[in-house]
Amino acid sequence: MSALPPPNLSFGLSPCPNDTYIFHAMLHGLVPVPAPITPHMADVEELNNLARQKALDVTKMSLGATTEIMQDYALMSSGAALGWGCGPLVVARKNLKPEDWRNATVAVPGLLTTANLLLTLHGGFQGPRKEMLFSDVMSAVSNGEADLGLIIHEGRFTYARQGLVKLLDLGQWWEAEFSLPLPLGAIAVRRDLSIPLARRVQNTITASLAYANAHPDDSREFIRSHAQEMEESVTSAHIKTFVTDFSLDLGSAGRAAIEALVGRAADIMGKPLPSEGLFLR
Repeated sequence: MSALPPPNLSFGLSPCPNDTYIFHAMLHGLVPVPAPITPHMADVEELNNLARQKALDVTKMSLGATTEIMQDYALMSSGAALGWGCGPLVVARKNLKPEDWRNATVAVPGLLTTANLLLTLHGGFQGPRKEMLFSDVMSAVSNGEADLGLIIHEGRFTYARQGLVKLLDLGQWWEAEFSLPLPLGAIAVRRDLSIPLARRVQNTITASLAYANAHPDDSREFIRSHAQEMEESVTSAHIKTFVTDFSLDLGSAGRAAIEALVGRAADIMGKPLPSEGLFLR
């Protein structure tokens, strides 16, 4: 009797250059995959909400959303966005003193994003938050819809073009406060998938990134076709900033950083961490 074919796996990724760089080889048959993969490409906040609904087998997600999904998903060791000097920025139309930040309206790229969690952990921003697509945040600040903007992804490299000024680098704040690299996003796998299959997917992600590092030109058109910012210098800076050694393997330092961030979020939310741990066994 022949074995059953492996199930199709739904796989969530964002259109951002770090994701399209990492997953290009995996999605284009350049490395072996353990099962057919059905990609779902969406803004990371949409992916966060889909994970909260348990709608995807494997997905990129914001670590700020971990408390919402950690009973149903485990975090993988490969594919993460985690490092030094990669934090979200708070920007404004003009320089403002910290006492002016407290009650300001902030445009945020999703309430489940790690950026929004960092804003909460900082404690200096108590005003209303306007949730919107990350690509709309800078224009919301420029046109006066919001006093401040919380920018992620390519916005880190382009905010000055819109006449905006940086008030705070939340990555620098995190690093100074906790002496840890900043964990932004990771790959989560449903806990009801078999552990051997989940481990094979994890190994495939590692192989896909290794292929990208060895053949960086192969993914260039795929990256450009999905990037918000088409300038190659910006996409290259984006990849260099958000794809790090931690993306190949979190290691003990990466895991400690994630546990520190998620532990603080769980305390705020009053949610216990899962007894089986945060990570794929």
